Amino acid sequence: MHTHSVERWTHDHVFLGAKHARNERRTWFVVALTIVMMIGEIVAGILSGSMALLADGWHMATHAAALGIAALAYFFARRQARNAHFTFGTGKFGDLAAFASAIILAIVAIQIAFESVERLINPVSIAYREAIAVAVLGLAVNLLSAFLLREEHDEHHHGHGHAHDHGHQHHHRDNNLRAAYVHVLADAATSVLAIAALLTAAYLQWTWADPVVGIIGAVVIASWAVGLMRSSGSVLLDVNNNSKMEGLIRQRLETRGDRVTDLHLWQIGPGHRAAVIALVSDDPLPPSEYKRRLSGMHGLSHVTVEVELCRHEQEGKC
Repeated sequence: MHTHSVERWTHDHVFLGAKHARNERRTWFVVALTIVMMIGEIVAGILSGSMALLADGWHMATHAAALGIAALAYFFARRQARNAHFTFGTGKFGDLAAFASAIILAIVAIQIAFESVERLINPVSIAYREAIAVAVLGLAVNLLSAFLLREEHDEHHHGHGHAHDHGHQHHHRDNNLRAAYVHVLADAATSVLAIAALLTAAYLQWTWADPVVGIIGAVVIASWAVGLMRSSGSVLLDVNNNSKMEGLIRQRLETRGDRVTDLHLWQIGPGHRAAVIALVSDDPLPPSEYKRRLSGMHGLSHVTVEVELCRHEQEGKC
């Protein structure tokens, strides 16, 4: 077969999210913002002898590391997008990073819960004015970061040259961006709870309020971490959680007596799914005809079709 004939039937496997470049830029910016805040708090803590500033500075370091994982995932997925060693592209790098971030988030929740219980049993004196100032500053940084990392529910275009969506497609969850967003949101929630608890403890002398609120915050963060693990883990394990698309595929293919005998549908990147389909038919058509029936389906970016002949007199063997 001539080279130009082969090229006609080949295609790339770039299955990155529609806003990959935008999300990567904003994540790197948030990483830089977090690192600057972290260094500032640690230096200020050392110069002033403030344990509150030092503790929050090192706490920010944990989030900087998690956000760094998200940013590196975007970078590597983009750089290796056309690397043939990755069978279905690098679209899942973000989900791998999200799962790692969820584990870090769970560890942070356990750490907060442990320290809160310890302080509930053995109360320590708190420099309320200084601690509140640190919490307010941290909240401001995290709100700015959350604004930059928010997911926009608008419509966008994306396309490839084979059996996929050529039109508008609604928002598809980017678990990597979601992981980064959850990290800054968790930090922001911690800051809000800390401010409320510190004000309560300072004015009502309820010293137990701070550790109790810390435990509540840890439970909330842990629940977010578990949710993130489930959504990113399901992508990594190729779980088919789109029964609507599966039903539509069967509806479009099972005509003229044709029957789908095997169907595998899984996510290969944000907004991209692949399908491997086996059919039996009394009068089989070329695979390209079955792919044509699936063209235009939102989010279906890669399709493989296998067709077997099954005449009525042979049905007992099919």
